[in-house]
Amino acid sequence: MWGIIGRELWRFVTQRERFISALVRPLVWLFIFAAGFRAALGLAITPPYETYILYEVYITPGLIGMIQLFNGMQSSLSMVYDREMGSMRILMVCPLPRWFLLLSKLLAGTGVSILQVYVFLGIAWFYDIHAPWQGYLWVLPTLILSGLMLGALGLLLSSFIKQLENFAGVMNFVIFPMFFMSTALYPLWKMQESSVLLSKLAQYNPFSQAVELIRFALYGQFNEQAFIFTLVAFLVFMTAAIIGYNPSKGMMVKKGGG
Repeated sequence: MWGIIGRELWRFVTQRERFISALVRPLVWLFIFAAGFRAALGLAITPPYETYILYEVYITPGLIGMIQLFNGMQSSLSMVYDREMGSMRILMVCPLPRWFLLLSKLLAGTGVSILQVYVFLGIAWFYDIHAPWQGYLWVLPTLILSGLMLGALGLLLSSFIKQLENFAGVMNFVIFPMFFMSTALYPLWKMQESSVLLSKLAQYNPFSQAVELIRFALYGQFNEQAFIFTLVAFLVFMTAAIIGYNPSKGMMVKKGGG
């Protein structure tokens, strides 16, 4: 396990462009999305303090979820790459349970995402977006659970992706709908005003529940419903990923034992 985690962390440290790109995406939303968000909530542009409060409550947790979502998908991309290069096959034939190997890979990806989140929160702090100092500790367990859930989803998707070229399709048909059809950027009550169907889809979106779990924890509260939903989603995604990587039962059979 420590070998897999150390390998993933070393890969992340040596690939500086991956670290920068992981931060640029949410920071662009944080700095540039202000005007549209204020207009959506009917706020004046001039008073900054109300905007900061709304950023803290809605935007910041949503962007934290964005970091973990895209990191989970990036981990799935690395799984496809390792499978094509052959290193994944070597790993899978070692005398250890397959679920243990996948869980080790998942923990490594989650650790990387948490590192990215805290760097993002540090930058947001200098932008006058502050949470209670206890919240930076309380949010850690929720980051672990949400990172595991989104990473397990990435593992599941990687069991279906045959080639790296297909990853763009996953981005278009899985990641972006999951992100925009959630409460990451807009509150649920605002969605209900425009579309009841959209609000229902966002309510039962696993990514929305992960964001709500982070949002409540960042301000010292516990969202039991979001916790249960995220935990169940993690167990479902992880079980399906283990089956998908089982050479006798999952998608690996259809890929010629890859």
